[in-house]
Amino acid sequence: MGSDEHVCPVCGQPVETVVRRHKTLGAWVPVWTGGPCRNPECEAYADRAAESAESDEDHGGAPAGKGS
Repeated sequence: MGSDEHVCPVCGQPVETVVRRHKTLGAWVPVWTGGPCRNPECEAYADRAAESAESDEDHGGAPAGKGS
């Protein structure tokens, strides 16, 4: 259980194991997955992934159409 080493799906280099969670039947359940790739020559390199994640984070602020 969880002893397998995770690898990058793009370049095949080993990546660190990170713990994420998801909610199942009202309880948060841990899930061990592969972390970001740290190979600068890879398409899935962590810095490029972080840039695309920042553009997806529009959760804050007032709801559109209210307060105007």
